[in-house]
Amino acid sequence: MSSIGDRFNKMIGRTRFVVCRLFVHLGGAEVAPLLGVLNRAAINAIEADGDLKVLGESLVEICENLLRSDSYWRSAANEGDVFWEEELAGNYWNELFTDSSQRYLSEPNLSDNAPTDAPFSLPVTTHLVVMIAIAFEGEVPSLETDLANMEALRAGLKSLINLHYQKNLRAISVHFSPAQLGDQLTEDQLYEHFPELIPL
Repeated sequence: MSSIGDRFNKMIGRTRFVVCRLFVHLGGAEVAPLLGVLNRAAINAIEADGDLKVLGESLVEICENLLRSDSYWRSAANEGDVFWEEELAGNYWNELFTDSSQRYLSEPNLSDNAPTDAPFSLPVTTHLVVMIAIAFEGEVPSLETDLANMEALRAGLKSLINLHYQKNLRAISVHFSPAQLGDQLTEDQLYEHFPELIPL
């Protein structure tokens, strides 16, 4: 139900901005291939230089892969807020982006300078946390609720896909930990760096 402030702002024609972030934790030896999808999306984002259409297409691919991997979902969380001023929405977006980028091993190494002494076989992580932050215009109830259950999370990821096709997205960022094949996120590190996660 809309608050009185929401109804008043809609009545006078103000734009409603929502900024939110989803955390999806996947577990099991089979989650490592998803790192390839995520790293490819990160490379595309850098090459796109902020082109929202390209970022949105990568977001769709990530969400579709997460939906296909739902048997590996272990925990989730989400947070967000509603704004009627673009500047305030932008400030909160920056806070979420900065926080995501500072999480454990969430910055992929996209340089071509791979170490020459890298082992032939890399350890495989059994934990992967994907952090998706978006800003959009309008109202999407399926993203403005608690997503820490399977059905709500499925609905939320599908809504992210729809927002891209409806052209309502204003900003997108995706971070993930660990950020590259060979890095590992242990159970202790998971609890330390992602305390908000709720088991599904």
